[in-house]
Amino acid sequence: MRALLISTYDLGRQPLGLASPAARLRQAGVDVDCVDTSRQPLEDDQIARAVLIAFYLPMHTATRLAGPLIDRVRELNPSATVAAYGLYAPLNRQWLNDRGVRHVLGPEDEPELTALALTGEPARHEASTTPGRRRAPYIRPDRSGLLPLHQYAALQMPDGTRRVAGSTDATRGCKHLCRHCPIVPVYHGTFRAIAIDDVMADASAQVGQGAQHITFGDPDFLNGPTHARRLVERLHGAFPSLTYDVTIKISHLLEHREMLPLFHETGCLFITSAVESIDDAVLEKLRKGHTRADFERAVTLCRDAGVALSPTFVPFTPWTTPAGYLDLLDAVRTLGLVDQVATIQLAIRLLVTAESPLLELEDLRETLGPFDAASLTWPWRHRDPLVDVLQRDVMRLVAAGASMPRGDVFAAIAERACALVGRPAPPRAQPRGLRAPMLTEPWYCCAEPVESHL
Repeated sequence: MRALLISTYDLGRQPLGLASPAARLRQAGVDVDCVDTSRQPLEDDQIARAVLIAFYLPMHTATRLAGPLIDRVRELNPSATVAAYGLYAPLNRQWLNDRGVRHVLGPEDEPELTALALTGEPARHEASTTPGRRRAPYIRPDRSGLLPLHQYAALQMPDGTRRVAGSTDATRGCKHLCRHCPIVPVYHGTFRAIAIDDVMADASAQVGQGAQHITFGDPDFLNGPTHARRLVERLHGAFPSLTYDVTIKISHLLEHREMLPLFHETGCLFITSAVESIDDAVLEKLRKGHTRADFERAVTLCRDAGVALSPTFVPFTPWTTPAGYLDLLDAVRTLGLVDQVATIQLAIRLLVTAESPLLELEDLRETLGPFDAASLTWPWRHRDPLVDVLQRDVMRLVAAGASMPRGDVFAAIAERACALVGRPAPPRAQPRGLRAPMLTEPWYCCAEPVESHL
């Protein structure tokens, strides 16, 4: 009996979403092939010999890229059981069903996936609405059969050198309810910590593969601050030269500011934080739980602790104004963050997916067109056409400057934005403060259109 697990895109990381179910399937005696189509071809013979073919859909881009592959799989092996699992699978159930995917599972449905391989039917009701409440036993990931880490995104240091990077999770789900986040409709504000022994085992396995740096993919590393403290202390004790990065909400950076020196001492090189906007009215609509002033305080706290803060943004929303966009650029420049912000973060357009809590907002609904099954989004158009023109222009500049220094691309974006509103371009920002290391494949989310980011 053979299962084929397919990942189409996972932010340039070796997919944990293949390694985790592969461990459970192999434990049950199932032979497993893992294919990451972002890095390797999917062969016809792999499709033909599989009894179960399951697509891992952790994000919007991965889901859209899976469409043609689902069609190919069903054509080449019509007798196979075809399933989809991951965060975006239950959000796009109807689209998947329409493509012939009968079994749609959630992000923690490894037991159901195993039952599909063994019996052709899931063990229980599919795609639980709140995976974190089921408390399915955690099994340590099995990364055998995955491509080596050096074929994935690396960590680029400020001096230009690169380090092999791995990734893992310390928790699943998230206790926050940000309106634009795809985790909310699935987890509904729940999360759970993964046992430190299991996290350490996965990190250790990757160190054995050559990892010099670990990215923790948790939506918020400080959802469980005591768990986080114990983990980083143990990780540093076991691997003193290993560095890492985490993602933490602005509100948690302020609430747990005493932990920032510990992060620095244990090898944390940078903290990603989904700032999203510096407009307090927009932050309230997104239900982010912080203000512009909070963000500015967090920048100072992280800098004082010796840890770079790498903010992410969703600068183009139905509430964006040209003046507001220029204000964002001014803030990035004034705070000395030009080299710490991936340029794609200055081009991202708010993504409104099926079942998004954003649909609660009446003023947003007024900007929406009909649901577009091709893009899996509710497309929106800004009331001010200049904003949509600006977003397209910025996206083109980002794409054209993919191999350029961030400061050069930032300057081009600022010049274009100022020209569109009739303002003189500001002087070029001078680097200051910490120069942040960066992953060679920038992190992004909540964006439209997605393909232009790749």
